[in-house]
Amino acid sequence: MSVDLEPARVLIVDDERDLAESCAYFVERAGMRATVAVSGDQALDLLDRTRFDLVITDLRMPRMSGLGLLDAIKSRDPDIEVLLITGYPDIETAVAAIKKGAFDYVTKPFGERDLMERVGKALGRRQRRQPGGAGPRLIYRSELYGKAVEMIERAARTDASVLILGESGTGKEVLAQHLHRCSLRRERPFVPVECAAIPENLFESELFGHVKGAFSGATATTLGLFEVAHGGTLFLDEVGELPLSFQPKLLRALQERQVRRVGDHAYRQVDVRLVCATNRALDKEVEAGRFRGDLFYRIDVVRIEVPPLRDRPEDVEVLVEHFLNEFTGDRPSGPLTCSREAMTVLAAYRWPGNTRQLRNAIERACALARGPEITVDDLPAEIVREGKDVAGGPETTESFQEMKARKIAAIEINYISALLRRHDGNVTHCAQQAGMSRSAFQKLMQRYDIKSSDFRAGDRAG
Repeated sequence: MSVDLEPARVLIVDDERDLAESCAYFVERAGMRATVAVSGDQALDLLDRTRFDLVITDLRMPRMSGLGLLDAIKSRDPDIEVLLITGYPDIETAVAAIKKGAFDYVTKPFGERDLMERVGKALGRRQRRQPGGAGPRLIYRSELYGKAVEMIERAARTDASVLILGESGTGKEVLAQHLHRCSLRRERPFVPVECAAIPENLFESELFGHVKGAFSGATATTLGLFEVAHGGTLFLDEVGELPLSFQPKLLRALQERQVRRVGDHAYRQVDVRLVCATNRALDKEVEAGRFRGDLFYRIDVVRIEVPPLRDRPEDVEVLVEHFLNEFTGDRPSGPLTCSREAMTVLAAYRWPGNTRQLRNAIERACALARGPEITVDDLPAEIVREGKDVAGGPETTESFQEMKARKIAAIEINYISALLRRHDGNVTHCAQQAGMSRSAFQKLMQRYDIKSSDFRAGDRAG
């Protein structure tokens, strides 16, 4: 499967055409589409006729200044990002423009790198805010997830292989698509491959292709997914499922940048950017002999860890609002809302299935809701039980001390589990982060019958 992605459109406005043309050259070299205007009036005329994602404008221009153009742009479409070009004396004005909605400014003289770094960041912010943009949106509020997004966007500037680690349901493919959209390969295909769904004897044919008559049932010559992704991004989801017998062939294809179809003698050059994802600890798989070390080091150039949803509860509310709009946004009366009590329960739940489980829960609640908002009664029973245990009020018969002990126990269990998960079951590292001695941390674990072995990736995978 491939996704057709339209390149970003950038409008460059400067009464000095030479400078505008230089900026356009930098922009087009990065794979985007650039249009030049030499006045604010001409820019507004173009904006009325063409969709643009970003406007780069000089601050000082005759007739209509960059500030005047900024106001006109934001009144037309507040989602268009605006980047200002300014001289040293205009920096205070540029800062004031940022307060009015401009994304950033670049000072003269500037180089290609200075300009394009700001262009990339501006387009990245626009893509995150666009509801109908190419590929799924990134919906988050937490700093923890934001760090993963920042790493993705930094990695996108290179062709380095990327390994995305995270539990099932955390949206690893969404991040891979975001990386592709932020890269210079955005105009070429993004090709996802679900490794767990391919039979072991078909990996070579699926990825490298085959010629007619290569094996029983090969009635026509077929391109492999490497060739389909030529010039773009190949995403291997659950790469830990690759059979050992195929791994050396994949390594060779990556090293030589060429593939040979099954039944063929000729090699074909391929140019792909490889992104892999897994919920396994591949270094442990290497130690166990289930994954080749040389292939692991080849794909593990930039490693990005996606935090589970339970470690970023502040993201639950914005995700719930997004899913409510997705499932009920076309209602004449507007999308459903979520009651405060239901939101409290949702935020307190641990979400073992992560964002995918949350999405399913909201879809179910939307189907069952009887009024303009979803309530606790519309949520799955297991979510209500656990969420109320952590966030709810006292049970009917318990005293204040009993309620306090129950809530403290829930907090301690969640905290210990999160630390063990983050440090792959390493008790020493967990104790250090908690600011406790190792023995004190172990006593807490024993109190709640929590075993470090349950949090070691290798043990979980086995």
